[in-house]
Amino acid sequence: MPTYEYKCEKCGHGFEHFQNMSDKRLSKCPKCRGKLKRLLGAGAGIIFKGSGFYQTDYVKKAQPSVASEDSGSKAKSEAKVQSKKERPGSS
Repeated sequence: MPTYEYKCEKCGHGFEHFQNMSDKRLSKCPKCRGKLKRLLGAGAGIIFKGSGFYQTDYVKKAQPSVASEDSGSKAKSEAKVQSKKERPGSS
């Protein structure tokens, strides 16, 4: 339910009133019984309910860096060389 702003054209009294959109507009000032004018409001901001929306919710998974791939391939090639040295009869 929205909050509407009203201002009296006679006495200048301004106030807010919480009412349904389908309710009739207020027409008389509660102070002087003068004619009311409903003002245009800026409206409410967006309200997110629940767990929220965070920057990390949709982050892509990190891809392995080039440096870690290079070190991994070096380790594999060194392991192959080491295994060939350990086997008898292989050169």
